[in-house]
Amino acid sequence: MNTACVVLDIGGVLEITPDTGWVRRWDERLRLSPGTVNERMGDVWRAGGAGKIDERDVRWETMSRLGIEGDQVEAFMADLWAEYLGSPNQELIDFVRGLRGRCRLGILSNSFPGARERESELYHFDALVERIVYSHETGIEKPDPRAFETVCAALEVEAGSCLFVDDAAANVEAARAFGMQAHLFEDNAGTIARITAHVDAAHARGR
Repeated sequence: MNTACVVLDIGGVLEITPDTGWVRRWDERLRLSPGTVNERMGDVWRAGGAGKIDERDVRWETMSRLGIEGDQVEAFMADLWAEYLGSPNQELIDFVRGLRGRCRLGILSNSFPGARERESELYHFDALVERIVYSHETGIEKPDPRAFETVCAALEVEAGSCLFVDDAAANVEAARAFGMQAHLFEDNAGTIARITAHVDAAHARGR
């Protein structure tokens, strides 16, 4: 199917996700050397993104590796999600909502167990686009070309008719290598202009 399509990343694009310093604060709170929390939890973060563990596993590993329990575990997870979810990039979200019916719309996200439920509840991304492809559900993370193949298949579009928007240069380059058009997100104005040009050009060609 040769239909115009736009696929967006979430963190840093549809969500504004600055570094909150939460991990550094937990190093201090637990009286650990700087970087210890990430050292102990690094493979847990990676396993979560690849879908090898679920939320229950994450909590268990947090308790075991950091020696915390009860309210401390809840506080740790709350800080994790506060940074992960950030705040909505409302201008871009509203723009994308206005594209519905003009092109196929999808999301491709390197994610973490629990993201779908929380992002659907807070930001309603499930209603914004037709398909959301999360790495923790597929086991495939960007910039693996199979991630782009998966989202194109889910939307039933050809790679060349699809514009991919991400804030990571490596992912943008990988999407282009796969055959998609791609745009590096730097600000809303440039991104909205690029998406508009892509959709308008497709309509001008009669797709």
